[in-house]
Amino acid sequence: MRVVQNPTNTEYLCAMIAKHFRNLNINFVAGPTTAGIVLAYEVAKKLGTPCLFAEKVGEERFFKRGLQPKKGDRVLVVDDILTTGKSINEVIRALEQHQAEVAAIAVLVDRSEEGLRFAQIPFFACLTSPAKAFAPGNCPLCQQRLPLTIPGGAKAPQG
Repeated sequence: MRVVQNPTNTEYLCAMIAKHFRNLNINFVAGPTTAGIVLAYEVAKKLGTPCLFAEKVGEERFFKRGLQPKKGDRVLVVDDILTTGKSINEVIRALEQHQAEVAAIAVLVDRSEEGLRFAQIPFFACLTSPAKAFAPGNCPLCQQRLPLTIPGGAKAPQG
């Protein structure tokens, strides 16, 4: 969110994404709430296409408010950070409910430890900076009983 709060930086990075995928015949750009809304809007503006966002309802994401893709639409999925792929996979599942095609995936920063990829879907990251992720029972900070925080101020569940 720190990058997305700066409009100049966000516009520059979204232009990189749009340039990378400009020849893919994208019908929509979609992202997960919250940062994904800003990124979907900005990339869509650069590509001259509409944007969508997938809202969290329980453990799933849905296209609501009458904004949804149609069968066969080619969609570029965007997000700010890729670590585990959870948010992107939720958007992909929401697109599958409408039989839309995921044409490509792009993120501002790929933090996935082993270069997480999504089958044969074209992928682009503005920056790659791997970060070590741990299962809750293997987290060294948890094992030391150090408090964890989630960006935004929420306290992380202790493993």
